[in-house]
Amino acid sequence: MMKRPIVAITRPADRAKKACEIVEKLGGSAVLAPTLDLKPVNTDSLKHLVKNVDTLDWIVFTSPTTIDSLNLFYPDFLKNLNCKVAVIGNKTGSLLKKQGVDVDLMPDDFTAEGLVEEFTKSNIKNKIIGIPRTASARDTLPKGLEKLGNEVILAEAYKSLFPMDDKSVKELIAKIENSDIDAITFTSPLTVHNFFKISQENAELAKLLSDNLLTVAIGPITGHILDDYQVKHIYPDTYTVPDMMELLFKVWRDSNGR
Repeated sequence: MMKRPIVAITRPADRAKKACEIVEKLGGSAVLAPTLDLKPVNTDSLKHLVKNVDTLDWIVFTSPTTIDSLNLFYPDFLKNLNCKVAVIGNKTGSLLKKQGVDVDLMPDDFTAEGLVEEFTKSNIKNKIIGIPRTASARDTLPKGLEKLGNEVILAEAYKSLFPMDDKSVKELIAKIENSDIDAITFTSPLTVHNFFKISQENAELAKLLSDNLLTVAIGPITGHILDDYQVKHIYPDTYTVPDMMELLFKVWRDSNGR
C-alpha cells in the first residue's frame, strides 16, 4: 500500500481548516504550521471607506478575511452596499453570495493582474473604487486601477502579522531536516517570506525544499517569491487551495507509483 504523504500547511490557522480537510480527504496527513497570523483591525482608513461607501462606483474584495473584518466591525455594511462588486477568487465570491451580495466581476485569473485586465477590457475608468484589504498587499491592483483613470480608496481591514507563536514552524523545519515531511504548500508571498525569516539556514532549507520535498505554491505570484529563495516548485492552473491540493496529490502519486 502506498504511504500517506505528510503535507505541511503554512497558511494562517483560521484559514487552514479547509486545506487540512482536503489533504485528509485526498489520502494524506496534514501538519499545520502557520507562518502568518491575520488580525481584523478597524483602522481610520476603514472608517473613512465605510463613511464614504455611498460615493463608491465599485468595491473590490480580495480575500475572505476582509469580509470577516467588515462583518465584525460593521455588521450592516454588506447589506447596504449600493455599488458594483469585484472579487479575486472563488472563495471570496462564494462567501459574498452566501451573504446575499451579487458579484459583478471575477477574473478567471485569480490575481491582482487578472482583475486589472478585466477592468481594462471592460473599459472601466473614471470611477471611484474602494479596496479594503491588508496594508502589506502588493500595490499592483490600486496602481493598475489608477492608471485607467480611476480614483482608488484604500482601506486597511486586517493586519498580516508575523506568527505570534513560531514554535510550530520551528518544529516543522526540524521535521523537514529529518525527512519527516513529504510536501509543503504556500498560499501567499508572506507565508514564504516568514517561513524563511524563522529559519536559521535559508540556503540549506531551500535545497531541502527543492530536492527532498514536493513544494507547491497556490499560483505564480507566490511562486515568484519561491524563485527568489531558489526553491523548485509547482503551482496549479487555477489558483485555489483545492486545485493546489489536487495537483500536489496527482504529482505525488505519479512520482511514487500509484
